Amino acid sequence: MTLPAPPFATPSSLTSRADPLASSFAASYAGVVAFIAVVAEGSFARAADRLGIGRSAVSRSVQKLEDQLNVRLFTRTTRSTTLTREGDLFYANCHTGVDRIVQAVEEMRDLRQGPPRGHLRISSAVGFGRRVVAPLLGEFRLAYPDVSIDLLLSDKPTDFTTDRVDVAFRNGRMEDAQIIAKQIIPMQMLLCASPAYKAAHGLPMSIEDLRNHRCINFRFASGRVFEWEFKVAGQTTKFVPPSQLTYNDADLVLQAVLDGHGIAQMAGYLVCDSLRSGALVPCLAQHAPDDHGHYICYLSRQHLPTRMRVFIDFMTARIRAADLQCLTDFDSTHASAIGALSTTA
Repeated sequence: MTLPAPPFATPSSLTSRADPLASSFAASYAGVVAFIAVVAEGSFARAADRLGIGRSAVSRSVQKLEDQLNVRLFTRTTRSTTLTREGDLFYANCHTGVDRIVQAVEEMRDLRQGPPRGHLRISSAVGFGRRVVAPLLGEFRLAYPDVSIDLLLSDKPTDFTTDRVDVAFRNGRMEDAQIIAKQIIPMQMLLCASPAYKAAHGLPMSIEDLRNHRCINFRFASGRVFEWEFKVAGQTTKFVPPSQLTYNDADLVLQAVLDGHGIAQMAGYLVCDSLRSGALVPCLAQHAPDDHGHYICYLSRQHLPTRMRVFIDFMTARIRAADLQCLTDFDSTHASAIGALSTTA
């Protein structure tokens, strides 16, 4: 019994066709480019000047193409170069494709060197994106109206390839060596309470004393609860305090603290304004952990389109200019003084 031929190419048939395909492309591409240049310029000499190669190289490329097609494309005399009927037909069929390739190359060059334009897909942690990134996008669009923005807020790790993200804002310590991570500002984690909570319950005298207070926790998108971090005798200490309130949104944690429901450790950008206005008071400032960082991230330094370069520079400058630091200027003596004051009921 004879089996019918498969309706698709088998691996062996694909392999047998691979080398002829590769050699065909290698031979014909240079020939087609040379052919189009000769037609456009009207002579082999001017085509060579346009391509930046020798006249003999143009002639050889066209000759190889004619041999491959088994037709004459040009009628050549000492005074003129004209298309044959076959050459005229070949030009009509292929010059549109070559024009598109040239246009694509020019567009890529324009995106790299020309005025910023095109689309940017941006990712950010929810809290930082809502509080810091999003308010700056209007000003960026006014400066660069030909750049459109798609902002994605998520506390999940950014997958640049799957999510097709151009630029991401990340918090914490960067451990992925394949990602270019440029720190914009330090990331301070500050323990805070409201004056009302302080009046009703006092403030913790030590890290161990936190177990006797109403703590409010934050849960990541992964389901993991954020570990509070402190610096004690030069060593980092982490723990998750017992809590009767846990949120997966940083703004809800902040609001609960402002409403006097408890104490929480939050990022500096989230609480600086409230600390300066007196709506919040710091706790255990003498044990504030080392700064982590807020980073702007992308995959490569090479061949960045103009729209990405201006966005990275714009956001870096604007975020650094914003007053988002709370304890950066305090030395250990000042921090200890703040801690002593904050623990006085």
